[in-house]
Amino acid sequence: MSRRSLAIALSLALALGVFLVRERQLAGGSGFPLDDAWIHFHFARNLAEGHGFVYNPGVHVSGSTAPLWTLLLGGTFALAGSEPLLAKALGVAAALLTALLAGVLAGRFTGHEGLGLLAGALTALAGPLAWGALSGMEVSLAALLVTGGLLAHSMGRDGAAAALLALAVLARPESVLLLPLVWVAGRLTPGRTMLFAVIAGLMLAPWVAFNLVTTGLPLPATATAKIQGGLIGYLAGNREPLAMALATRPSRFLVEWVRWLGSVNLLTPVLLLPGLWLLWQRGGRAAVLPAAVLVAHPVGMALLAPYRGPAFQEGRYSIHLLPLAIAVAVSALGLLRGRFFVQARAAVAILLVGASLWTLWPAASRYGWAVQNINAMQVEIGRWVASHTPREARVALNDAGAIAFISRREVVDVMGLVTPSIIPYRKAGEAGVLRYLGRACPDFLVVFPAWFPRIAAMTAEFTPLHRVRLAHNTVAGADEMVVYETPWNRWGAAPRPCGTLAGQPA
Repeated sequence: MSRRSLAIALSLALALGVFLVRERQLAGGSGFPLDDAWIHFHFARNLAEGHGFVYNPGVHVSGSTAPLWTLLLGGTFALAGSEPLLAKALGVAAALLTALLAGVLAGRFTGHEGLGLLAGALTALAGPLAWGALSGMEVSLAALLVTGGLLAHSMGRDGAAAALLALAVLARPESVLLLPLVWVAGRLTPGRTMLFAVIAGLMLAPWVAFNLVTTGLPLPATATAKIQGGLIGYLAGNREPLAMALATRPSRFLVEWVRWLGSVNLLTPVLLLPGLWLLWQRGGRAAVLPAAVLVAHPVGMALLAPYRGPAFQEGRYSIHLLPLAIAVAVSALGLLRGRFFVQARAAVAILLVGASLWTLWPAASRYGWAVQNINAMQVEIGRWVASHTPREARVALNDAGAIAFISRREVVDVMGLVTPSIIPYRKAGEAGVLRYLGRACPDFLVVFPAWFPRIAAMTAEFTPLHRVRLAHNTVAGADEMVVYETPWNRWGAAPRPCGTLAGQPA
């Protein structure tokens, strides 16, 4: 291992060490900061056990916006056992490779080995990358594929660039903006255009086809359930004022994006424009157009398929571009040429490292509290359901991850992520959810009462059995989650016939 690689690896070890210390201090043990990670684990275990891409046995559903990560986990589980902590090992490996490639990419941007080392170390020290490595989520894999694709483009390897970026789309759909930008950045010949179209088409077509078969749309059920507007929301029937769609939300997302980059390292957004200018000077269109995704990303999110902003949940929809942002920002130091600017460049480098270190502890604390929340609520309730309900029970819930994985019960996801048939009902709000429950007839219901106050108030129909309340909630959708026995519970004293609504005929 070269000295540069060793320095980058030690930087990542430092960041991960801080995160693991805070996880131990705040959560008392290992875990994951989002319930969504457990959704990946549940799909992956079913894959490893030979059931296919299913959540409930026998029912295929496109419930993952990151199918490549789910498939990678499934293969790992098949080889080494369905242990969720294996996701952390994969995430750490992806994060390390990402930081190493970010260093190489910055070196190609600037022609300066020292700046490459700085970019690699800053990437390794970035709190969101450490969060992604330990989160059980797909973001480290997406960051690796995006950085690798951009590096391949910088080396003139169009086939590798197209393949890696298409794979990145399967890990994080927002990466799709890079494919046209990298294509336009090169020679617009028929042969090169066909190369990009064929490679991307072959890699993305199976996923699109699976979505069409299972949901009737080219997008997975998770995207259909979450999208709040934009072009895709419009095509799905979600109308909104044009001023919101074309102006208000894009400007808000852009501001949020800049603030998020600044929260990772205060100097990064300051140095982006000078860095882009240097790329233009050194490489022209071929270098600067792919980097323009740093501007297109928040605007594209807002215009195409908005859900939350670029900073949502530690930037989970944006982390794949963080190595590029750091590499471009570090490139700005290449403008400080000559012996008179050596000290100035060193001073800025020290400030960049210091700014990254300054944000590590707060980021690790947020991670630690998030792990504590998920362990104390969803994981605990999953264990309760596993030990207090029959194995054949059907459980409706609004968080479909840890509870389903731990209990191994058949589930009805009232949010629609893995039960897409409820999505049309959800348009009618809580009343629609109640109508759907009257047809699905779950035996138990596990939800946030704050999300479903009408159902929670129907105590004669939905009997509270167990509840968990978080004293310091930072990531859960509400402070309290309750397990209810439903009126259709097949093991209840007088179960209501399936096909009837609570309290009234169907």
